[in-house]
Amino acid sequence: MDTVFISRLKTFLDAVAETVPLYVPRRVDEHYVCVSYDSENGKVPEFNNIRVCTPVKEFLFPLRELAAVFPEPVAPEEVAPFAVFGLKACDLRSMEILDKVFMEEEFEDTLYLVRREKMLVISSDCSDPAESCFCNILGGQSHPEEGFDLNVSAVDDGFIVQSGSSKGRRFLSAHISMFGDVPDALLAERQKNRTATHDQLEKANGAFQLRASAQEVVERGYESEVFDEQAQTCVECQACTRVCPTCHCFYLYDTKQQDYFGKMKMWDSCMRTGYAAVAGGGNPREMLGDRLRHRMMHKFSYFLERYGVEMCVGCGRCVDGEAGEVDIRVLLRKLSDELTDKGRAVAKKAK
Repeated sequence: MDTVFISRLKTFLDAVAETVPLYVPRRVDEHYVCVSYDSENGKVPEFNNIRVCTPVKEFLFPLRELAAVFPEPVAPEEVAPFAVFGLKACDLRSMEILDKVFMEEEFEDTLYLVRREKMLVISSDCSDPAESCFCNILGGQSHPEEGFDLNVSAVDDGFIVQSGSSKGRRFLSAHISMFGDVPDALLAERQKNRTATHDQLEKANGAFQLRASAQEVVERGYESEVFDEQAQTCVECQACTRVCPTCHCFYLYDTKQQDYFGKMKMWDSCMRTGYAAVAGGGNPREMLGDRLRHRMMHKFSYFLERYGVEMCVGCGRCVDGEAGEVDIRVLLRKLSDELTDKGRAVAKKAK
């Protein structure tokens, strides 16, 4: 049975928490954050209508972790199985992107691999996307279709739970007594809800639709002044890359402890002034506009060329987290408009 019905979300989450530690969304002001689930605290668990404000990469690729020690190696920290509920379609796409980086055969990151294998992925449909969400512009959608172990969709009087992997099917089989069948009417309601959310995204992002692929607009707009113009409000806070679920740059930092030397693996940002600096003192991307261009080229050109997918999922976290006024949708649309104007000029000249 791949699709089942349950009337109370708490009953479902309690069953998950009985098997593994569970992290769930909790609303803080206008945002959601991930917190450890406590089935006995009396709080009703929330079904988050949008993605949480922090990226899922925090569970797989921590901000700071010990990568190596000297002189004697130490066994890596034991990773226990765990589950995360409330992930959205954009989060699942971001994990697919991180998998390509950290699970590439020649450069496999064992620290990432262990966490990925231990994680039970419980996604859920979006029901009311934020104004910053733009997954539809990049071929995404508001509901997951793959990449999850279990997916939860809110419907009248309850929730539809769907398995998407062997781990998910095993969970449903082990707890089959708490679930019921899903009538066709509820499946139709789920589809109606998904269509409504898609239409909401299309309407919200109507002004940001591109007239060419993101790859084409950034590659053909490489020499555009748009990058410098858009970077004028950037304050180099680096929030855009920190909250991005696909940015994965890191640096290694040597630290001395009492009885060993450690090499720490820590998040880095291509928007940082010294990111591209070399030992001789040169810096090919000293200007903010150059760093912004590189960020866009990495997301929509370099990564696509190497792995076959774009490195942006349209989650909008960078838009929300930006301390300045840089909006990736505005930047792409301006480049798209420039490309269209150039095409019109060429066509007019050819007449």
